[in-house]
Amino acid sequence: MDTRELLKKVRLIEIKTRGMVNQVFSGEYHSVFKGRGMEFSEVREYQFGDDIRTIDWNVSARFDHPFVKVFEEERELTVMLVVDFSRSGSFGTARQLKNEIAAEICAVLAFSAIKNNDKVGLIMFTDRIEKFVPPKKGRAHILRIVRELISLQPNGTGTNIKEALEYFNHVNKKRCIAFVISDFIDDGYDQILRIISKKHDIIAVEVFDPREEELPNVGLVKMRDAETGEPRWIDTGDARLRTGFRAYWRNRRAERKQLFLRSKVDAISIRIDKPYIKPIVDFFKLRESRL
Repeated sequence: MDTRELLKKVRLIEIKTRGMVNQVFSGEYHSVFKGRGMEFSEVREYQFGDDIRTIDWNVSARFDHPFVKVFEEERELTVMLVVDFSRSGSFGTARQLKNEIAAEICAVLAFSAIKNNDKVGLIMFTDRIEKFVPPKKGRAHILRIVRELISLQPNGTGTNIKEALEYFNHVNKKRCIAFVISDFIDDGYDQILRIISKKHDIIAVEVFDPREEELPNVGLVKMRDAETGEPRWIDTGDARLRTGFRAYWRNRRAERKQLFLRSKVDAISIRIDKPYIKPIVDFFKLRESRL
């Protein structure tokens, strides 16, 4: 992809996703993701009705008159986008591939964050860490993130969610919000997910194609695993095989759902054959109703 084509794609994603943020997510992001707490702002003279627990005794003694501490919400947050770029993301039977949908979702979340003056960072991974963009503010920074998302040529092919979460935990010492965007076709990340969810606000965004759970009846076909490259002949005309295939993948998704519940991790399921806006809006509304 040459520079002109890359910039054109970045601009198209910016126009599309910023419009969604302005029209659909206005105010909802701020309502859901509040600041980390209250921070000291100033002192002022005591007024009738003030909580006596906020009296600053040192200042009051100095001026021989009661003064109270004033606190305000610490609004600034850090949002990390932890994005799976394994080869299974280069699949899609709808109008876009899974990794193309993932890039747009990242842009929506990033523009929502900077509209509320939050920092945004990016971790892209496969079976290794492909790219880390430290959290910063501003439109130029978000455009850089979008550019990285659509231009990355990953070195790895497989998926290692465990390593990605460990790396995220290592580079983020303070509490932050992390959207982990993946098809979650991986195992072995249960423990680290439970560990980091105690410190950070983790949201799992599952991007999937429903065709991955169904085998069409088209007879004997040769298939190749996108991540390992291993070829295999499959007789899709076998009804028992199709039933077993569907049951296996639906069980895997049910197990992931239980893992997220046990780990106290919120999850958003995005089907690539349907608009992704509604699941995200529903997520914001659900989070807001629990506050």
